[in-house]
Parts: sequence; structure tokens; C-alpha cells
Amino acid sequence: MPPRASAAAAASQQGDCCVHGPGPGASPGWRVSGGEASCSYLPLRKRLSVDGGKCPAPRICIWECDGEAGDITCDIVAAPLRRSCSARAMPPAAPPPLFYRRMMTPPPSRPRPPQREPAAEAGAATRRPGEIIGKGHRSYGLMLNLQLGISYSVGKSSALPFRKLSPSDFDPREKVWTRFPPEGSKLTPPHHSVDFRWKDYCPAVFRHLRKLFGVDPADYMLAICGSDTLRELASPGKSGSCFFVTQDDRFMIKTVKKAEMKVLIRMLRSYYEHVCQYRSTLLTRFYGTHCIKQAGCPKVRFIIMGNFCCSEYKIHRRFDLKGSSHGRTIDKAEQKIDETTTLKDLDLDYAFHLQRFWYEELMKQIQMDCTFLETQGIMDYSLLLGVHFRNDFSMPKIGPSQFNGLPKSTGKRKSFEGGGDVCELCFMESGCKDRDFIVDSRKPLVQLGKNMPAQAERRSKRILDKFLLNERHLIITTPSGGSRDVYLFFGIIDILQDYDITKKLEHAYKSFQVNPGCISAVDPKLYSRRFQDFIRRVFIREQ
Repeated sequence: MPPRASAAAAASQQGDCCVHGPGPGASPGWRVSGGEASCSYLPLRKRLSVDGGKCPAPRICIWECDGEAGDITCDIVAAPLRRSCSARAMPPAAPPPLFYRRMMTPPPSRPRPPQREPAAEAGAATRRPGEIIGKGHRSYGLMLNLQLGISYSVGKSSALPFRKLSPSDFDPREKVWTRFPPEGSKLTPPHHSVDFRWKDYCPAVFRHLRKLFGVDPADYMLAICGSDTLRELASPGKSGSCFFVTQDDRFMIKTVKKAEMKVLIRMLRSYYEHVCQYRSTLLTRFYGTHCIKQAGCPKVRFIIMGNFCCSEYKIHRRFDLKGSSHGRTIDKAEQKIDETTTLKDLDLDYAFHLQRFWYEELMKQIQMDCTFLETQGIMDYSLLLGVHFRNDFSMPKIGPSQFNGLPKSTGKRKSFEGGGDVCELCFMESGCKDRDFIVDSRKPLVQLGKNMPAQAERRSKRILDKFLLNERHLIITTPSGGSRDVYLFFGIIDILQDYDITKKLEHAYKSFQVNPGCISAVDPKLYSRRFQDFIRRVFIREQ
């Protein structure tokens, strides 16, 4: 039976379908009518009239090839509850031409990551800090609201054309409220959570920031709103904020106070200009600012930012460094300190030797970032430092091979053109700037603050303590141990605290108890100078 006759016979058996064949005068080739190149069918049901029925009659759409006997693919559309099938007319006498075969081939799907063994999955889960948020968790409802809001906001903005920012986009009043009822609405999908309202602050600005930092919208939504749940981290500070991290460790979500939210919106224009001008900035990378309001509950404000310690290498030690000494130590036995513990200034017993080029770049960028924070009246920020020990075989590394060459600089600073890499300085041992090539060849991508090779020299805590106690003339650089090869990951965090009346009162109260130069709550100008001095003693230039 020829292909067209077979299609007609199939249509006669489906009493409520009609065949769409080639029209008169059509040229040989593939034809489609009423649907795409997919195939599905419905169970037989009584035909309803198009005029007076409840729904239009289904149609059968046929792909066929003139002149040759080949596959016929049908698609019955305009009816609910479809399911896929395929109809094959007769064995092909000859394979179709390459052009036709290319059209018959389904579009390639995104490759799935390799499946790991259950034991490896369990081992990876135990190595990751944080508590998985599952059903019954105290933050499970908040996580569902957050995922619904993020998917709505990012999906809505991605559907709009990308445009240049205007001064009104930075207006603090530039915010959008959206209601999410459980039954759904014209704009929001139905969900199993409670009724809540969602606020999105300055969406156009943060869309530009995500593109500036090289964050793909699909990857952004998949990491936060995908099937993998978030993890809640224990707050290392005294602010009482909640921290959530995605399963790929790329993004962190932090709940903030109303005052911190106002500070971010107030300095958003200056922040945007700063990160555009200095692509290698060490400041926190902000990707979004939102608010959730449930009925009968207080507002929950949070920001989404990048994770400086996201790496294919295992972070063995974490330090939160401010350059002050009062209260800057952890109350924890040394035997209980592991890679999830965040140590502080008085717990630091290492000095890190950097290559001359990296040292100079670091000092320049620290100075520019601290100057920006000083002009914005920001203080109480800190340097989050992650250390991976390369020669520590008791703590296995994860990911690329070890760095065994000097970084090659491109010698040029790239200007922002609406996308690209995260920072303006991109280095690797082979000199190639292709990120995909670096990942595939398992080579470390060296950037300022990421995968930076260094020598960690063990120092006595007493020596650094003397500097932190404002006795700088007693600084001695005598090493107390051998050096070790390390990779460093660092960035400046907690940049939303201004020197308000609360911090001024804290400074006045603590000044009666301890040396005023040892406390964290000081004037932004003094804080910036003290912070830079401390960084110069933690990082040392190689001779």
C-alpha cells in the first residue's frame, strides 16, 4: 500500500479525524499541517460537531515524502490527554536523503551529568556543609515560596527584550508586588504552599548584573528552583540571618534586615558602576533582592549572591577576617574544627606568599574596593578566605589537576559588552580564555580571588595577635613552620552595614572596656585603613 493510501486508511479508522495531504501544485518534499513533527494519538471517542460541540474535532497531521516509500509520522492535535506513538507504513526501500534525515532527527537534548554510585552520592552529601531542607523542615515552606517567586521573576524578565538601563530602574520605588494564591491566577501557577505575596526589587538592574557576572538565566533558575532542594547553613555571625545554599554551591541566599535592604537599594547605582569599571572586584556579587509576605507573618527579605568558596576543590579551612581582635575567635576545641568551621582573626596562624603579579593586583583591587565602601559609609565587612591544601593527601581534592605553571596574563583588560566572564582578569596556565576548554581539560582557571596558587607559611598566633592588639611595632615575621602549597579563594562579604546610630553606640560602649582600635564598630575611614593594613600582613609578596 502506498504511503498516502495507508494514511487515508488510518484516518478512516479514526472516525473523528481528517487527513491533511499535499495541496494541489505542491512540490515534492516534506509537508506538515496543523502541528510540529511530533506524533501522538487519542483513544477513539464520539465525534462532536465543530459548531455546537464542546470542543473541536481532532486533526491528524501527516509528514510524508513524495517519490519514495518511507516513514509516515502522524500527529493528532486539538484534544486533551494526548500520548505519544508513531505509525510506520512499510519498511523503507532506501534511506531518505541526508536533508530529510536531518529533519527527522529530534533536536539534541542537554547532556545529563554522569551518574554516580550511591556510595559516592552519600559521601558527597556528608562532605557538604548544611542541612538539607526537606518536607517537615522549618524552612520548607519558605523555600517553596522562594522557588516559585524566583522562577516567576526570572522567567518574566527573560521573556522581555534586553534593554539599556535608565535612571528610573535604580529608583528605590522600582519594585513589583505579585500575589501567589494556592489555586493559581492568570500570571502565577497553582502550588501546594500557602497564599503569599512576592516583591521583586529593581528587576532590570539585577538582570544586568547577572549578565555582567556571566550567570545564565536557565542555570540560575535550575540551581535555585530545580528538583534539587536547598541546604540551610548555620549562621556563623551574630546577625541572626538564615543562609541557604544551592546544591551546586554556586548561589547563596541570605535573609537580611530592612535596614540592610535599604542600604543595598540606596547604593545600587554606585555598586553597578563600580563592578562595571572593575571587573576583578572582590565585592559580593548580588544577583537579586526579594521579599516574601505570608498572611499573618512578618516580611522575609533576602538577597541572592555568589558563593566565593564555590570550587571544584575541597575547602579545608575557612576564615572570616576583619582586622579587629575583640571577640574575633571561636569558642571551639581544636579537635572539633573541620572544613565546615568558620575561623576568625585570632584563629589565623598562616601567612600566604603570593607571586609578585598577584600580590600587586590584589593590593590594587583591595584598595579600590575599600575606597568604594568608605565613600558609601560601609563598615564591619570582612574577607572570607577559603584555603585548599594541595599537598594534604589526607584531605582529597575534588576536580582539576594541580597547578604547575605560572599564569599567563592577556595583558589587556576587557571592557564590558553585556556578558562574558566574571572578572576582567582571566588567567590560566595554557593562556587560553575559553572557559569550556578549561573545564573539559581539567585545568584550573586562575582569577583574582579564585584558584590562586600560593605558599602557606605557618606562623605563631601570638605574632598576629600583637598586630591585632594595635602593637604594630612588635610585628615579627619569623616563621614557626614549613610552607605548604595551597589554592586560595576569597572575597569581601557583609558589605551592607553602614555606620548608623546603632554602631556608633556600640563603639562608645565598648570603648570603655577595651582599646577602641580593637573593636569592629569604628568609623568607615578608620575601618578601611585598618582592614587594608591587616590584609598586607596576611598576604606577603614573594621575593
